[in-house]
This record gives sequence, structure tokens and C-alpha cells, in this order.
Amino acid sequence: MDGIKQFFSPFLAVMKFIQNHFKAMLFLLLLFLIFSPSGAELVPANLAKVNLEGVIIDATAVVDQLEKLRKNKNIKGVLFVINSPGGAVSPSIEIMEAIKRLKESKPVIAYAAGTIASGSYYASIYANEIYANPGSMVGSIGVIMQGSNFEELAQKIGVSAQTVKAGKYKEVGTATRAWTDYETAELEKVVNDTYALFVNDVALARNLDPAKHTQFADAHIFTASQAKAVGLIDTIGVGYDAENALASLAKVKEPVWLEEDRFESFIHQISGETASLLGTYLSNLTLK
Repeated sequence: MDGIKQFFSPFLAVMKFIQNHFKAMLFLLLLFLIFSPSGAELVPANLAKVNLEGVIIDATAVVDQLEKLRKNKNIKGVLFVINSPGGAVSPSIEIMEAIKRLKESKPVIAYAAGTIASGSYYASIYANEIYANPGSMVGSIGVIMQGSNFEELAQKIGVSAQTVKAGKYKEVGTATRAWTDYETAELEKVVNDTYALFVNDVALARNLDPAKHTQFADAHIFTASQAKAVGLIDTIGVGYDAENALASLAKVKEPVWLEEDRFESFIHQISGETASLLGTYLSNLTLK
């Protein structure tokens, strides 16, 4: 009997270990299935997608993606997929410049999957081509600065503001009272100069006449067909068309798309939703 037990002892030890650690092993198996690379990644990817979704508040994640793809010699082309109403000026320009750098080494096609407006359009202007879904909204090339006036509400609840300042324009944009004429003029100066920057960059990148900005800019909102007529996009099509166009432009006969890391994809999704939520409540100089 002892001999039999000794003979089967290794097997029994393994069974006991599995029984005692089954939950932990199952958890590790799930992690492996979630985060392990797919079979397609065994073949080096040659094309990649970068998504721009929601309100543009911070460009860091998107710019980092674009820079990594620019340095990745295996990637021959990038599809920039947009569904964004725009956002802050500076991050929109950061993305625009990143795409401009990327375009120097490999083709980039921008695809408007839903909305490509204001800052998200600004970000896309240096793509080799801009495709737009037939049902997409395009344009809204303009600048806006908004603020609230809580003066009457503050009076009703018995609250008054106290301010110590140095500099005539230091209270520009205050929410405690109506803006004076000189404060409004100061803000208009900033808005108009930013609008001129926006228009000139679009005109330069898209080969348009800035003197005719009322036709393609002026905060007009276009359908895909209207945007094509004024020169804001190149082609009307769906994602399938944009993917095939990129493969052709990149001279890739057998496309293998780079799959985004699942964890990074989850983080980007959360970041996009958070940005959209913040954009609803934050007031600032934005491209609209």
C-alpha cells in the first residue's frame, strides 16, 4: 500500500495543488486571454489606426500614438479615424503638427466616421487625403469664447465678489458681472486672431483661398457632399473605402492592421469619455 501511495504521490500532489489554487489559476488564465497578443500579431503589422473621439482637451495620448507609429518602420501607413466635435486650440494644433510630421515618412488618410468639426478638422488638415462618411458632419471652422454672468443670482442669495487686481485687463472673462466694452474688445482681439490662424492653416493645407473664408469657414456646418464641394474633404466613402485607399497609397498588397493593446484601448476609451464630460462643463477658448 505504501508503495502504491509513493508511486502516485506526484500525481496526487499536482491534483492537490490545482484544487487549492484553482481560483488563482482561473484568474491568471483570464488575464492571459485578455491581454495576450492575437494570432494576427504573429505577422508584423503594416498599417495602423489612430482614433480621435470626443472633445479635445489633451493631445498627449494621440500625439504619443502618432509618434510611435512614425518611428515604427514596419508601419507603412496610418488611418486617422475621427468622431469629434473639436475642442481646445492648443491640443488640436499639437495633433495637426504630429500628423504633419508623420506624413513626411508615410501616408496618412483621415476618415470622418461621424463628426469632423472645428478642432478635430484642424487636427486632420495635413493628412494626404480626407475621407468622410456620407452621413458625417464637417467644418464648423470658427472660434468661440464663452462665459457666464452670475451677478443677478449672487445678489438674490446675498453673495458679492471681492477682487484685488493689478492690470487693467486682469478681470477679463469674470463671471461676477457683465463684461465692460474694453474687456469684450480684448477678448474679441484674441478670438479674431485665433480665427485668422485657423483659416490660414486650413487654406494652406487644403490649397484654398483664405480671402474666400466665408465659403469654407465662417463656422459653416457642412454635410459630406457640401464639404467636398468647398474643398474641405477629398472623397465621400465609408471606413472600408478609406482602409483600401490607405493600403493602395502605402503600396501594401496584404494589409495587416496593428491591433491596439486591449488595456490601452480601454484607457483611451475612458479618457475620451472623461474628456467629453469635462468639455460639457468647462468653458474656454475653443474651436467651433
